[in-house]
Amino acid sequence: MFGNDSGDQHMTALQGAAQNQLRQYIEQLERLEEEKKAIADDIRDKFAEAKAVGFDIKVMRQILRLRKKTKDDRDEEEAILATYLHALGMIDTFDDGSAMDDHSGSDRSDTAHPMAAE
Repeated sequence: MFGNDSGDQHMTALQGAAQNQLRQYIEQLERLEEEKKAIADDIRDKFAEAKAVGFDIKVMRQILRLRKKTKDDRDEEEAILATYLHALGMIDTFDDGSAMDDHSGSDRSDTAHPMAAE
């Protein structure tokens, strides 16, 4: 794979410019990894602060995930979740109080999971 045609040499030496470029990439990546760890520590500390004053960290993480999504994506996920929960007998109605069967011909059917029709 590496080396010359003789097969005796398993790796070739990088030329001076390539060595410098490789060293720069490695050092930059090491710095970025250190920054990433520092940011992760800051995030952990911020969650600890929020927890100390009584906020639910699990719910805060869920809110962060939801805020990254569009309203349409969230609505579609909620519709699919409601369909699955109903199929498992965990809910009988949607949030608006209507029964699951009331939505069979509604606009929600276009966002429902394909398996929901079976």
